[in-house]
Amino acid sequence: MPESESRPLRIGLPGSFRRLVVKAGSRVLVDDHGRPDPKQIASLIGQIAALHSKGYEVLFVSSGAIAAGVQALGWPHRPVGLPDLQMAAAVGQGVLLNFYSEQLALHDCRLGQVLLTHADLNDRVRHLNARNTIMAMLRNRIIPVINENDVVAVDEIRFGDNDLLAAMAATLVDADLLVLLTTSDGLFRAEDGRLTERIPLLEDITDETLEMAQGKGSSWSSGGMASKLQSADRANSAGTPVIIANGHEPDILERLLRGEDLGTLIRGSSNRQKLRARKKWIAFFHRPQGSIYVDEGAGRAIVAKGHSLLPVGVQRTDGKFLAGALVNIRTADGKAIARGLTAYDRDDIERIKGKRSADVPFILGERHHIEVIHRDNMVLLKR
Repeated sequence: MPESESRPLRIGLPGSFRRLVVKAGSRVLVDDHGRPDPKQIASLIGQIAALHSKGYEVLFVSSGAIAAGVQALGWPHRPVGLPDLQMAAAVGQGVLLNFYSEQLALHDCRLGQVLLTHADLNDRVRHLNARNTIMAMLRNRIIPVINENDVVAVDEIRFGDNDLLAAMAATLVDADLLVLLTTSDGLFRAEDGRLTERIPLLEDITDETLEMAQGKGSSWSSGGMASKLQSADRANSAGTPVIIANGHEPDILERLLRGEDLGTLIRGSSNRQKLRARKKWIAFFHRPQGSIYVDEGAGRAIVAKGHSLLPVGVQRTDGKFLAGALVNIRTADGKAIARGLTAYDRDDIERIKGKRSADVPFILGERHHIEVIHRDNMVLLKR
């Protein structure tokens, strides 16, 4: 357990925590020219090692692989084409990992590299394998350094960012806290296009909150404040509070854990549902492949009573999907109220929609399910 310290005074910060995920964005790790900044990286690694020595379990989600690869390859600018981006990432991963390893060795710490793609976490077996491996590393006092496997993750390198990966990692290991380090002092209120005051605490992420977020900051980063807020919302939904803070602040990690009022703490609404491991997997590690639209009665039964979705409540479907796929459950006006793993493919649902469960065997034969989506395979969405 971590060494006993004074209880954090910051409103909304958990009274105790042991396991935290720290994500450093590219702009935290590189200089103004897009080159990895050895001094800044050494400072951050030193802070992680200090927390590790106190008994904290720290997972480090690192950006900057492409920037490091661009520098190592001697290119003047970040490339545009996917093969060049992937090659830069492949080279840069080795450069960063060697530097991290050398810096941690100075503090008698060891690291282990974990490269993930969304497909790894989407597949239930690979998902559990990833969790078991990371948990074994933590038990053996090894610091996991996590990044997307940019060499093969084409969609992620094009559209993704490590804010989402950090939220998924925090959910995967049931982290007590997620820290997203950026070059901003947190989320600020905006008036007439100007940033005014820092928001120290957010109870929840709303549409109004997202409107305050600023856009992407530079060609060396793929995220931005909106990305961080969306990732914070995802982590909050799984029960993990999030702090967005300035990674260039001296000793930022230790000061945050002491309870200093830095950055923006997003603790999430206390009335959100607490999910079991399987439902977390359904809610956060899948990409919906279609939608099922339901009538008012079915929507009310799902949201208010926690019922399964029966054929009689289905109005129509959207998208092409097979049995076992993750789909959104939507009201007639298109609002997503839940998502779950369907027992039927889209064609069969179209054949039985609006029918009583007793009629399904006569339509599909004896091999059938009573529910289109069983409540054990369903998760309600934020309302």
